Amino acid sequence: MDALMVAVVACAVTIGALTFYVGNGVVTARRSSSRRLASLQTRDEVLSTGVSERAIAPIIEGLGKFALRFTPQGWVNKAQTKLVHAGMSERMDGNTWAAIRIIALIFTLVMFFMIQGAFTTPMTKLIVFALLMIVGFVGPESVLNRRIDDRRKDMERSLPDVIDLLVISVEAGLGFEAAMSRVVQAVPGELSREFSRTLQETRVGVSRHKALRSLAERTDVDDLNAFILALIQADQFGVSIARMLRVQADEMRIRRRQRAQEKAFAAPVKLVFPLVLCIFPSMFVVLLGPAGINIYQVFGGAGI
Repeated sequence: MDALMVAVVACAVTIGALTFYVGNGVVTARRSSSRRLASLQTRDEVLSTGVSERAIAPIIEGLGKFALRFTPQGWVNKAQTKLVHAGMSERMDGNTWAAIRIIALIFTLVMFFMIQGAFTTPMTKLIVFALLMIVGFVGPESVLNRRIDDRRKDMERSLPDVIDLLVISVEAGLGFEAAMSRVVQAVPGELSREFSRTLQETRVGVSRHKALRSLAERTDVDDLNAFILALIQADQFGVSIARMLRVQADEMRIRRRQRAQEKAFAAPVKLVFPLVLCIFPSMFVVLLGPAGINIYQVFGGAGI
């Protein structure tokens, strides 16, 4: 049994390292594709790149394209939208994500065949197989959804501070683009990176309204969407940007306070289940245990 567990762990580590190597190769290849087109690398320069970029990454992308033939219609667009909301669209696309899903399923299948000898009954093997398949199928999607939620929460936390800095910069005499550039330099985080991309789009000729709408589509944060809508309307109707930013800053502070109060009010409800399942049983054992022992000794001795 110990040897079997050692073999399983060794195989799991090997497959995990191979998966990481393949994923890193795909990510590196996608990052360097634009640089290759821009610099027109020669044959020697292309051959000097890593094996993961030249050999493994095309295989994984081809595997992803093959898997897309068997996926429901519209799955690629939904996956691509999720990757954009997670901030991972520059590193992978729908093909790469499909390949990662296949690798996860293969990994769980190999794990099942490695450990299925440790179970004796067919029902146990079937249950373990079903659980591993569910993990392999749902696991990558859960990781992606968690990444999206963390990114949205990070933007929601930093948005009031960012708007305050925009207010200060605009009231000090800077233009809106210059104020956004100041935010990018002063405030780190996901929101600053999205602002930086918006500034790059405006510098290459994209209108401010279109760049802001693209920002709203990439982030999908309710508070940020409301801020962008108010900013576009103020720009269209000629309202003072500084006054609008001041109003939005006050509203964001109120929303952040209300969100904190909501979480505080929900805390007692969330504590009910840990209290009932974990704390109350131990308290009953400590309080009623000695009394139960005394009762058993009294009635047990009388019966004897």
